[in-house]
Amino acid sequence: MKLTKTEIIGIIAALLIIVVSAVLLYFKVSFFDIKMFYFILGIAAVIGGMPFFMALLLEERRELSIDQMFLEFSRDLVEGVRSGTPISKSILNMRTKDYGSLSPYVEKLANQIGIGIPVKDALDTFAKDIESPVISRAVSLIREAEMSGGRIESILESVSYSISQIEKLKKERKAAIYTLTVQGYIIFFIFIAIMLVMEFKILPILTNLGATGLSAGLGDVGVSGFGGAGASAGQINAQDFAKPFLFLLITQGFFAGLIIGKISEGTVKGGFKHSFILVLIAWLISTGAEKFLT
Repeated sequence: MKLTKTEIIGIIAALLIIVVSAVLLYFKVSFFDIKMFYFILGIAAVIGGMPFFMALLLEERRELSIDQMFLEFSRDLVEGVRSGTPISKSILNMRTKDYGSLSPYVEKLANQIGIGIPVKDALDTFAKDIESPVISRAVSLIREAEMSGGRIESILESVSYSISQIEKLKKERKAAIYTLTVQGYIIFFIFIAIMLVMEFKILPILTNLGATGLSAGLGDVGVSGFGGAGASAGQINAQDFAKPFLFLLITQGFFAGLIIGKISEGTVKGGFKHSFILVLIAWLISTGAEKFLT
C-alpha cells in the first residue's frame, strides 16, 4: 500500500507524541504518570489514524460518485445508439463530456477504442479499472449487446433502467437504516456510561464493604495468624477490578462497529471505520476518566 504525504505526516506526528510521552514518563515528570501516558496513546492513535480514516471516507465518496455518474454515462450511450450511432462511435463522442470522477475512465476507454482496441477488450479494461460490482455487471451486458448486434438500444435501455433502480434502492436503504446507525452509537455510549458508573461508583463501595467486613470477621476469630490476611484484605483496590472494563469496552466497540457497518452499508468491510471510531472513543473516555476522575 502506497502511503500519501498526509498519512506519513500523521504517522510521524503520532510516533513523536508517543516518544515524548515515554520520555516524560521515564523521567517521572510530576504531572505525567502512567494514566496520562495511556490517555496520550489514544490521542496519538487519533492523530495517526485520522489521515487513513479520511482517505477511506474520500474513497467511499469517490466510489459512490462513480456509480452515480455511470448512470449518466449509460443514458448518454443509450441516446447515442438510439440515434443510429455505433457503440464505439458513441463512446468517442462522449469523450469530452464531464462525468466527474468517472471522466478519467471514460477518456481512457475512448482512447483505447480510438487506437483500434476492440470495444469488448476496452470495456473489460474499463470495468477492471473501476472495480465496481454494479458497473462490472452493466459493462458485461453492454459488451454482450455489442457483440450480438440486433436491437442494441433496447438492451442498453434495460441496462440503464437497471442501474437507475439500483441507485434508487441504495438511497432508500441508506435513508431507512440511518436511524439504526444512530441507535447503535447511542447504545454504545450508554454502555460506556454504565461501565464508568460501575468502575468509579459501585466497585469502590463494594470493595470497601467487602474489605471492612472481611477484616472485622477475621478480627472476631481472634487467631493471630489471620492478622496478615485481614490487613491484605483491607488493601483491596477497586482499580484492579476495573482494569478488564477497558478491554471489554474495546471489544464491544470493535464488534459493534462491524455490526453497524454491516447494517448500514451491507458489508463488514464498511464497518471498520465505525470500529475505529468506537474503539478510540472507548479508549479516550476510559483512560481519560481514569486519569482525571481518580
